[in-house]
Amino acid sequence: MATINKNFNNLGGSYLFSEIAKRTKAFLEKNPNANVLRLGIGNTTEPLSPTIIKGLQLGVEKLAKQETYSGYGDEQGDIRLRTALSLFYQDRGITLNAQEIFISDGAKPDTANIQQIFGLKNVVAVQDPVYPVYIDSNIICGRENIVYMPCTKENNFVPKIPNKKVDLIYICSPNNPTGTVLTKKQLQAFVAYAKKHKAVIIFDAAYAEYITDPAIPKSIYEIDRAKTCAIEINSFSKWAGFTGVRLGWTVVPIDLVTQDSKPGLLNTLWNRRQTTMFNGASNIVQEGGLAVLSKQGKKECQKIIAYYIENAKIIKKTIVGLGLTAFGGENAPYIWLQVPSGMSSWEFFDKLLNETRVVGTPGVGFGKQGEGYFRLSAFGHRENIQKAVLSIQNNLKL
Repeated sequence: MATINKNFNNLGGSYLFSEIAKRTKAFLEKNPNANVLRLGIGNTTEPLSPTIIKGLQLGVEKLAKQETYSGYGDEQGDIRLRTALSLFYQDRGITLNAQEIFISDGAKPDTANIQQIFGLKNVVAVQDPVYPVYIDSNIICGRENIVYMPCTKENNFVPKIPNKKVDLIYICSPNNPTGTVLTKKQLQAFVAYAKKHKAVIIFDAAYAEYITDPAIPKSIYEIDRAKTCAIEINSFSKWAGFTGVRLGWTVVPIDLVTQDSKPGLLNTLWNRRQTTMFNGASNIVQEGGLAVLSKQGKKECQKIIAYYIENAKIIKKTIVGLGLTAFGGENAPYIWLQVPSGMSSWEFFDKLLNETRVVGTPGVGFGKQGEGYFRLSAFGHRENIQKAVLSIQNNLKL
């Protein structure tokens, strides 16, 4: 007799962004003529750059000719792209070989899937507030022992190192949702903890290209000894506009070890997982990834990043101008604002939607410590961003 995976019963009522979509739909049904401006989900909006388009077109053209047609590729990814990424890291003074880099269809699935190579009894530490997939994917697998690292206004939204032994540590910098970035000293402390306790850091660097401060690390591997205790997950989504194109990568260093493994084993396990459950990223999309990493491609992507950061500045200036407290928006495309006193995050969601026609993301959807906060996304057309902030200025009753 077939039975269900009852771990799903331990999840929240619905996925955060599904609930936002549900509430927005209900509002539009009651107000069919309303022009809703969406600053909620972190979905890119600007067209792919010319160099990337040429790369994708090249991928399509190759499939149209017998001599260049390709079927299944390597599950680990096109060796040209993996080599290009090793050079990408080399420019930051980080030495990685292609064997340590695995191409995927995005950071989100890798973030969920990576914990499959670890034991179910591992204690997991996550930031609070936290991107939901870190917690939900572990709960679905049956892990019940989850430690929360509070990120509050009082500690500048920097996660506090656990005061007890944990085994897996999820860190996101720049952080989604708070926009916080971790300094080299702060990351060094986490690496030291991981080394001491034979723990593994799962470092989500999906927003790293938004870091403009040269003193802030863009990779965990800028920290000495991190390759022995950290996996890094990254993506082309947020800085090259690949949210719908889907392409990312995960670094599993040969030097990485756990309490019960030697160097090389975790890399082998991830390779085994990928070759069993994944047939590789799209050949077409990987040509686009190669274009991103070209000199001209990176230059064009920097313009897109600057565009979104300017959006963030516009939003933050408006929020602060209204007398509200706001964080982030400098090295990240998110603004994390403190909701008016006495209101919950979902109450502010409804207030913002009803009064200004602007959709954001309630902080409580990211965890207990997110209650009383609200995330606004800088991803959007400039015209819509300007309309949204003008509507907030003119219509939000504080």
